[in-house]
Amino acid sequence: MAPDLKRTSKFLSLIMRHEPAKFGVSLDAAGWTPVETLLAACRLHGHAIDRTTLERVVAENDKKRFSFDDTGERIRANQGHSVDIELGYAPADPPALLYHGTAMRFVEAIRAEGLKKMARHHVHLSANVTTARAVGQRHGAPAVLVIDARAMTTEGIAFFVSTNRVWLVEHVPARFITFPA
Repeated sequence: MAPDLKRTSKFLSLIMRHEPAKFGVSLDAAGWTPVETLLAACRLHGHAIDRTTLERVVAENDKKRFSFDDTGERIRANQGHSVDIELGYAPADPPALLYHGTAMRFVEAIRAEGLKKMARHHVHLSANVTTARAVGQRHGAPAVLVIDARAMTTEGIAFFVSTNRVWLVEHVPARFITFPA
């Protein structure tokens, strides 16, 4: 993704995932807002973008953070919200193993408390090590944790999968995590 599109994607994440009210954007219960409302908010806050640029961000973002509804008139972030919304994902059967990327400096706290959702709605997990490592690198020296998703589902813990294939769960108790050596 081009640097200007990446910057735009980060700005849209701020609005759509974390601070919609600050920008005069209202999200419905499932996180949707009219495209025109979002574009107007961007203009009002010094980051004017057009519909074509927005479509490029949605299409080209490597993490597929955003999606349009079937009409193309509404947009939402696919996951990662710190504001109260219900994405409406149905429980799904995960692969036997999932992965979580984090910084090495957080491993001891996770070992003690498991993975918590913190200010987000869910813990985010990846289906592959490469993605998890890339996520972990954003926060420092990366650590990839292996999650025994099969054992978690056996104990009745529900998993969800977002539109962009990020696995979501409320909490991962430490007993289901294999830590790096």
